[in-house]
Amino acid sequence: MNRDWIATARTLSEALPYLQRYTGAIVVVKFGGNAMGDDDAMAAFARDIVLMRQVGVNPVVVHGGGPMINDLLKRLGIESRFVRGKRVTDKATVEVVEMVLTGLVNKRIVQAIMDEGGRAVGLSGKDDDLMVCEPDDPELGFVGRPIEMNVQVLRDLFTAGIIPVVAPVGTGTEVTETYNVNGDTAAGAIAGALKADRLLLLTDVQGVKGTDGNVLTALTPEDVRRLTAEGVIAGGMIPKTETALKAIDEGVRAVVIIDGRVQNACLLELFTEHGSGSMIRSDNRPPLAE
Repeated sequence: MNRDWIATARTLSEALPYLQRYTGAIVVVKFGGNAMGDDDAMAAFARDIVLMRQVGVNPVVVHGGGPMINDLLKRLGIESRFVRGKRVTDKATVEVVEMVLTGLVNKRIVQAIMDEGGRAVGLSGKDDDLMVCEPDDPELGFVGRPIEMNVQVLRDLFTAGIIPVVAPVGTGTEVTETYNVNGDTAAGAIAGALKADRLLLLTDVQGVKGTDGNVLTALTPEDVRRLTAEGVIAGGMIPKTETALKAIDEGVRAVVIIDGRVQNACLLELFTEHGSGSMIRSDNRPPLAE
């Protein structure tokens, strides 16, 4: 008998406890980085999401799209201005953001999931008032911070067996307002409102690293605050860990910062013994039942 077949059967058998553990679980996945611009990586990600749904997980995909936004702004001759390293989003810019995220990027991910045999629906934070925002910083213009979440539409899609794919564009308290929301922030807000079992933040790094340069696989919120104060967690990792802490405060069981460049990263995290990346979990909430 073919040894590869035997190895595949053994892998499936060993995955059974993890498949059972996550049946019915809500898992929010923030998708972004280099994988979004690569057709093969996109297909592999979509296949993993479809498999998650097939075995009883309720996944929600939240995506970014910064490089695509930058490209279209440049082609349209719209100059970007930055304050303290953050893009000022004026009226013209937010129109481009909405066009790229809810149109080009969102539908590309939806199509990739459909191509792998799944059912997916694309929406933004403006649909059914999923994500109502206020200005995050008046100097930044239409950059939003979620203040009200209405996630029933996502639960309705779960019931129908459909995978929601969410673009991080929110509505304001005024009907004419549109806000650009950081993808990690949007994913964290959605995960918190759903009381998700897992929030997976896919990045282009391996995870949170300690002073020795090795990835820290298990952290508590207290660990994160201490490492940030000591300067071990720094730079671009700070917004991700801040998102993780806020999501945990809002009821998410655990947040995992994962290297999205690794093939099958989400499946490795959910359905294998060792997982992948850095898990941040409050000591006050137990993991899913064994």
